[in-house]
Amino acid sequence: MAKGMTIKDAIKIFEEKSGVVATEVEKVMLNGMCPPIEKMDATLSTLKACKHLALSTNNIEKISSLSGMENLRILSLGRNMIKKIENLDAVADTLEELWISYNQIQNLVGVEKLLNLRVLFMSNNKIASWTEIDKLAVLDKLEDLLLIGNPLYNDYKDNNALSEYRVEVVKRLPNLRKLDGIPIDVDEREQAKAAGGA
Repeated sequence: MAKGMTIKDAIKIFEEKSGVVATEVEKVMLNGMCPPIEKMDATLSTLKACKHLALSTNNIEKISSLSGMENLRILSLGRNMIKKIENLDAVADTLEELWISYNQIQNLVGVEKLLNLRVLFMSNNKIASWTEIDKLAVLDKLEDLLLIGNPLYNDYKDNNALSEYRVEVVKRLPNLRKLDGIPIDVDEREQAKAAGGA
């Protein structure tokens, strides 16, 4: 089996393709590498100017090595093999968007540290219980959430009860503006309030 690509080599390819110096640009695209990246390593700490880091469509199993990326606002890790939201302490103050759809995430422990998070795209993971959604309640700035394709969502969809699902999410996360790509409307807010939400 081929060995995974290192972050260092991926950065080299990105620089050659785009004609930029990775340490100086705000958007670093390391997605869909061949062979895929398997590990986030300390080379990422050299990307001081980076505001948007794209590592989607690789074989990364663990979030790590983000210290030194003090300007990071958007972290794109969709279509990897990540099981946990972890090791984000170094970027907790700046991270506004976490794109982590199509992974293996079962619980949201660790997300509560991301107090400036506005966007959380985590469709097609393994979130199955409302207990996990409740962990998002501390994120006052969270306004856009994507949960399509998680077992929790699928249970409601299979029972033709997506409107109840939406009201339940709004009840638990009253600051949301958009859920699963659809703006939350006045009726949904009123139903959430009536059901005991904020």
